[in-house]
Amino acid sequence: MLDVRRLHLLRELDRRGTIAAVAEALTFTASAVSQQLGVLEREAGVPLLERSGRRVILTPAGLSLVAHADAVLNRLEQAAAELAGARDGIGGPLRIGTFPSGGHTIVPAALAELARRHPALEPMVREIDSARVSDGLRAGELDVALVHDYDFVPATPDTTVDEVPLLEEPMYLVSRAGGEAMRTGGTEALRTGGTAKSGSGDTLAALLGPCAEVPWITARDGTTGHAMAVRACQAAGFQPRIRHQVNDFRTVLALVAAGQGAGFVPEMAAVPSPAGVMLTKLPLFRRSKVAFRAGGGSHPAIAAFVAAATTAVDVLAGSGGRVRNPA
Repeated sequence: MLDVRRLHLLRELDRRGTIAAVAEALTFTASAVSQQLGVLEREAGVPLLERSGRRVILTPAGLSLVAHADAVLNRLEQAAAELAGARDGIGGPLRIGTFPSGGHTIVPAALAELARRHPALEPMVREIDSARVSDGLRAGELDVALVHDYDFVPATPDTTVDEVPLLEEPMYLVSRAGGEAMRTGGTEALRTGGTAKSGSGDTLAALLGPCAEVPWITARDGTTGHAMAVRACQAAGFQPRIRHQVNDFRTVLALVAAGQGAGFVPEMAAVPSPAGVMLTKLPLFRRSKVAFRAGGGSHPAIAAFVAAATTAVDVLAGSGGRVRNPA
């Protein structure tokens, strides 16, 4: 009989790439992970791993077993959700991950809704980049999380995570009013906050090009926001000269107002903006979702958070003109 805990280790090795990374994520020693995977190989009766330099890669049999592990662990999540649903009331800890702008908009309103409807629930919020959420969910560090993806940086399919769409919102170029962008072309779109549309002549190059020579403010390297900013500028025909790297859009707005360069913010973070900052709507979008372990969507606490986050987004949409995801 194959051990479920060892199947979990094998799946993490497939996702994380090294035994050391698995050990660090799951608070084991590397030797303990290696030993447990060796036991799993003996249980399976076929080689599951092979050495490739300093790395360990999965054999075809190992990859096949990972697919079965996904299905098994999915069903266990469903079973846990069903058992939780049989209990009276919704309570206990709920570990929530969020990206920064979701943390100061959607999350507070969602927590207020949860406190009103489920006072026995104990939400605990942790800021985390969307690119690391699936790792955190699989490792049990998170139960649910707000995540996002951008045009130019689509989400990578992940069979270990299920998602519920929340919000789709446009991105804005943030530049200094009266600065370089105003002096060098594309000015009509910048003054009016116009949106670039395919085939209309207002392209990304026309809107971003005037800022090609100014410093740029992006999210930290390795984040989806950083990748989006670099790729959007490349699509406009230039490589951004990055000066500052910050993950909080409020800081981006403040730095632009201080004359430190240009950047991108989503609609959710664009208002209020400081004096001296100009916002230009772009033909780029960010999509926010609620993510949780595959099979866990019917867990009462997860479902309660999804409902609360949806309510929070509806309130934001009604008060700020946000664009709800039609899905």
